[in-house]
Amino acid sequence: MDYYKFLDEYNTYDEWNNINEKIHAGGPVSMWGDDTLFFGEPKDDRVNSPSHYTSGNREVIDTIEDAVKDAPSTIFGMLQGQSLKYLLRVWLKDNPLEDLKKARWYLDRLIGHLENYPGDNPAPRSPRTF
Repeated sequence: MDYYKFLDEYNTYDEWNNINEKIHAGGPVSMWGDDTLFFGEPKDDRVNSPSHYTSGNREVIDTIEDAVKDAPSTIFGMLQGQSLKYLLRVWLKDNPLEDLKKARWYLDRLIGHLENYPGDNPAPRSPRTF
């Protein structure tokens, strides 16, 4: 799997997902990351370093990038990354139960892809030996 291609696709998806979340929450949305659409000063930099992704020693994105780099496909890596995103920030947002359900949704989808891996080949296994 081409890691940089995956990262580009993941970032595109993540941007789409964040915009979708804002639309459903009824908040102001900027397709270009332009803070001028928001009234007043933002409490934190919700684009480059949002507080619910920066708690602790590492940013969530760094942890996700490390975790998905060995994924056998873009789809598997994206689903793993989405699950991790919701799990890693579960206590930092306003609705932990909702974030846990979202993490489970992505994890169930990843499991489904692995269980129904196409062709006669078994689902990919980790190249690491434990």
